[in-house]
Amino acid sequence: MTTPFIHDDFLLSTPTAKCLFHDHAQSQPIFDYHCHLPPKDLHANRKFANLTEVWLEGDHYKWRAMRAAGVPEELITGKADPYDKFKAWAKTVPSTLRNPLYHWTHLELKRYFGIDTLLDETTTDRVWQTANEQLKSLDIAAIFARFNVALVCTTDDPTDELTLHSEIASRGTYPDTVVYPAFRPDKTYNMSDPAAFNAYVDQIAGRAKSPCRDFEGYLKALRSRHETFHDGGCRLADHGVDCLYAAPCSKDQASAIFNKARNGEAVSLEDRQRFMMFMMLRFGLWDAEKGWVKQLHAGALRSVNSRALREIGPDTGFDSIGDWNQATGLAYYLDTLENASPTGLPRMVLYNLNPSSNYVFGSMIGNFQGRGVAGKMQFGSGWWFLDTEAGMRWQIDALSNLGLLARFVGMLTDSRSFMSYPRHEYFRRVLCDMLGHDVESGRLPRDEKMIGKMVRDICFDNAKNYFGMTLKGRHA
Repeated sequence: MTTPFIHDDFLLSTPTAKCLFHDHAQSQPIFDYHCHLPPKDLHANRKFANLTEVWLEGDHYKWRAMRAAGVPEELITGKADPYDKFKAWAKTVPSTLRNPLYHWTHLELKRYFGIDTLLDETTTDRVWQTANEQLKSLDIAAIFARFNVALVCTTDDPTDELTLHSEIASRGTYPDTVVYPAFRPDKTYNMSDPAAFNAYVDQIAGRAKSPCRDFEGYLKALRSRHETFHDGGCRLADHGVDCLYAAPCSKDQASAIFNKARNGEAVSLEDRQRFMMFMMLRFGLWDAEKGWVKQLHAGALRSVNSRALREIGPDTGFDSIGDWNQATGLAYYLDTLENASPTGLPRMVLYNLNPSSNYVFGSMIGNFQGRGVAGKMQFGSGWWFLDTEAGMRWQIDALSNLGLLARFVGMLTDSRSFMSYPRHEYFRRVLCDMLGHDVESGRLPRDEKMIGKMVRDICFDNAKNYFGMTLKGRHA
């Protein structure tokens, strides 16, 4: 009998790795503290009409691979028939060998639909029909139950109303899963387009029911939205930046820059950087005061292909790893906030997109640990281009060498797809394989009790304790 590609010991190369995964990691719940799942889908407990709808919509990882394989854009982000889009993806899959997409594709088919068949052009119809039949009964509640999802944190703009979140909480659609918002205020300091910035400020004013006639009014409105998010259960902030800047900015300077943008004038790059840093520090003070965790995603070079941005739009697969100097601005920001806040820095998770900066981030968090909080500063899991087997290993090695792997809060999906939960399994297999290799080679002791506990902590317990958000059902 032929062993299926995705088998029980997939990626587990030693007896110890197999023991750690099967006996300690596999059964742990999922604490998905950062993702981009649409609240409207969660609110509706959406069912998906076909495999294209659940698997290819919004998945720019697959879109990039399809473009590289020569697939026309009409079959990627265009209006082609869903079956034709799926067939184009199926034809692409054999070309993804050694790309993590090949692993993810077959892991997802196996875990969601029990499909062991390798996907290619010849198996398209069989996979399409089998999966679509099962999708008739596979709503989001069933997905959460199948993957033992304890918590989901969406990513939400300050202008979002949060009504959907409150109704999700009150309905009880997900008996063992809580859904919380996370505060993502990137647009509040993006002045690259003054007209767009002004429209956004007006949105903030309308949502906060507070005029933004001047900078003080703007800060008041944003503070009101921060309070509203807190009242709605939010305990997480998140920022996506290229990098941080050692760019001091007083309140008076920030006010002058704000007024310039409100008058429709172009704002220089230097002033945009100063304004961003002022706002980042202000948000950091509010987060620390409320006891939130602040997440910082750094290093993405976004919308590189301007023609594709015009024709297709943002977040469609035309972004890259950036190569900024991360150390100086990050040190400035953390040190300034540490000294400005009466309680010091909030708990923080720092994510790095450029692997050449892993040791910068891994060493930087050590400068601001302490105040009696275990693992207060976190070097976050490999994300985006680094949530691969190699990227995960790089991040785990850097964290292990420079800090305490045992305090790590583990994996997150950072995904727009409800098909991404096997990414947690992928991470857990990689983690257990690394630790198993260390045990088998004599680098770690053969102490299953000690190392098994560390595995369970990294998979779930550390995040549960670190973020401190209330769980429910069997996870409470």
